[in-house]
Amino acid sequence: MPAAIRAAVVRREDRDEVVDYLAQDARGNLLLLDMAVRVGRRGAPGELRAELAVARREGAIVGVAGLRPSVALDAVSDSEAIEAFLPFIETLGVGLVKSGVRGVDALWDELLRRAPRRPLLDRHETAYAVQPTVAILASGVARPAVAGDLEPLVVAARESLREEGRPDPFEGDVRNFRRWVRGRLPRARVVEERGRIVCVGYADVQRADGWLLQGVYTWPEARGRGHASCGVSALCREAFEAGADHVQLAVVEGNAAGVRLYEKLGFQPFARLRTILFSRA
Repeated sequence: MPAAIRAAVVRREDRDEVVDYLAQDARGNLLLLDMAVRVGRRGAPGELRAELAVARREGAIVGVAGLRPSVALDAVSDSEAIEAFLPFIETLGVGLVKSGVRGVDALWDELLRRAPRRPLLDRHETAYAVQPTVAILASGVARPAVAGDLEPLVVAARESLREEGRPDPFEGDVRNFRRWVRGRLPRARVVEERGRIVCVGYADVQRADGWLLQGVYTWPEARGRGHASCGVSALCREAFEAGADHVQLAVVEGNAAGVRLYEKLGFQPFARLRTILFSRA
C-alpha cells in the first residue's frame, strides 16, 4: 500500500523546490509559479499575500495548490492530493477557484459534500497561448498605465466584472477595490483614441516561462475598431522582447468574438478551465 499523502503550507524555505516542481509544466502552472515565487513577500496594495500548500508522499511533491489570493490547482494534482488540500480550502467562507476542469470538478464535489456552498459564478473557459514564432500581431501601440489613469481603470475593472456576471465590487469594500486596481497599475497597458483610454489589458504574470494576460477590456462605445487587437498585440510584443517563451490568456465559453480575435493573432487552445466564485450557503 502506498504511503499516505500529507499536505502543509509552503514555507519560504520550500519555495525553490515548489517552483522547480511547477516549472515541469510551466504553461499549465504559470499562475501557480507566479504565486510560488511570491511566498514570504509582501503582496501588492489591496492584495493578499501569496499562500500555497504542497502535498507530499514520502517527502516527494505530488501536488501544489494555491490558497490565497485565489485557489488554484497544479496541472496534474489527482484526487488524493486534492483530498489532502481540503482542510485548507474548506475553511474559506468566500473563495475563487480557477484551474483545469478535472481538478476543479473533483474539488467542488468534495467541498459540496462537506458543507453547503453557493456558486456566485460558475463558468468554463479555454486557455489559449501563442509563441513568437507563430504570432500574427496587429500594429499599434499601448502605453504603460500611470497614476492619472486610475479612475478610468477602476470603471473598467468594475464593468468588466459585472459583464462577467460577478458581484458588483461597489456593493462591497469600494476602498479596497480601488487599492487593488491601483496595485495593478504597473502591470496595466492602455490604448488611447484621441487622448482617451479606450482599452486596457494587464500582464499579471511576467516570467521567462510565459506572460499571463488578464482583464482585457474595451469600452463599449469603442468596440469593433481593433483596439483590443492592438492592445493584446502590443503586450505580446513586449513579452517576446523580454524573452518570454509564450503569452497566454483565457476566453470565457461562448465568447465567440474573443475566440476570433485571439485566433487571428495566432493564439491556440491548450487547456479547458473552470472558474467558480463561491460562498457558504
